[in-house]
Amino acid sequence: MAVAAGLGHPARHRPGPCGGPVRGATLPIMLVAAAVCPCPPLLVPEVAAGAAPELEEARAACTDALGVLAASRPDLLVAVGAGERPGRVAYPEGSRGSFRGFGVPLDVRLGGGADAPGPEGGLPAPLAVGAWLLGRTGWSDAPVEGLAVGAATAPEECAATGRDLAARSGRVALLVMGDGSACRSLKAPGYLDERAEPFDAEAARALGAADLTGLAALDARLAGELKASGRAPWQVLAGAAEGAGLSGALLYDDAPYGVGYLVATWS
Repeated sequence: MAVAAGLGHPARHRPGPCGGPVRGATLPIMLVAAAVCPCPPLLVPEVAAGAAPELEEARAACTDALGVLAASRPDLLVAVGAGERPGRVAYPEGSRGSFRGFGVPLDVRLGGGADAPGPEGGLPAPLAVGAWLLGRTGWSDAPVEGLAVGAATAPEECAATGRDLAARSGRVALLVMGDGSACRSLKAPGYLDERAEPFDAEAARALGAADLTGLAALDARLAGELKASGRAPWQVLAGAAEGAGLSGALLYDDAPYGVGYLVATWS
């Protein structure tokens, strides 16, 4: 229903009255906005085929969320999603992804730059869906990079990664790709688990309220058992937003196919 590589760039100097930097002063470095979107390949109409209309409301909410990112005028947009490899893997602008593994001859590129030699294997599925969303909306408002974080990454490591991302530039925005539990119904990929709906409800509440403490408290082990791919990326967001004072809005919360899909904005 509607409702990287190179982490740790130096701080930028605050300009003085004549345009030069004031000695010892720096521009504040923090997250300026975030969009949280689900990452099922079915979000791509060519993959969903005949079922494409079923997720049109989710696609529309994602489009609205990307509009909030554009309005924040970021210097850099980082797409964050869960990866199959442990740790974190950075993808430069121009990295390629594909939906050929889902039977569709559709390729995507992260951002608007020229093709770049990213890590072997191309963009993981969550980042490929993110690249598709950006391409669909014609994103050209800032350079785009990608970061995959291991699905089992500990909450404190996710938070540290988020803090590193927020220090990348004077104005950083995040596109956070991830699903809730995959155990919301008997036909869900993970079958029905009575813990799934409360887990998703708390995630939706925390995302809608920009509640950093609530996101940080999501249980990593439970999230793994419920196949909630969004847990690690959401906790990266919580770390990145520390001290930013952002407000949240929940745009979409539903569980088609027994998987929790959430769309939210922080600004």
